[in-house]
Amino acid sequence: MSQKITKDMTFHQVLQMSPEVAKVLGSYNLGCVGCMGAMNESIEGGAIAHGLDVNKLLRDLNAIFENQ
Repeated sequence: MSQKITKDMTFHQVLQMSPEVAKVLGSYNLGCVGCMGAMNESIEGGAIAHGLDVNKLLRDLNAIFENQ
């Protein structure tokens, strides 16, 4: 069974799942690796705060795990 990222997960949780996560977040100009907010901010909250479409972000993040 593959892993699934949800909008309620924190950036910190997601970053622990794969090194590829940081690359996807970087493509959205999200510097979450060094951000103190990553520990507590949800994917949805961060997307809204940065004016991003949470569904597109989740699609791209979950694509990392589709073939695992």
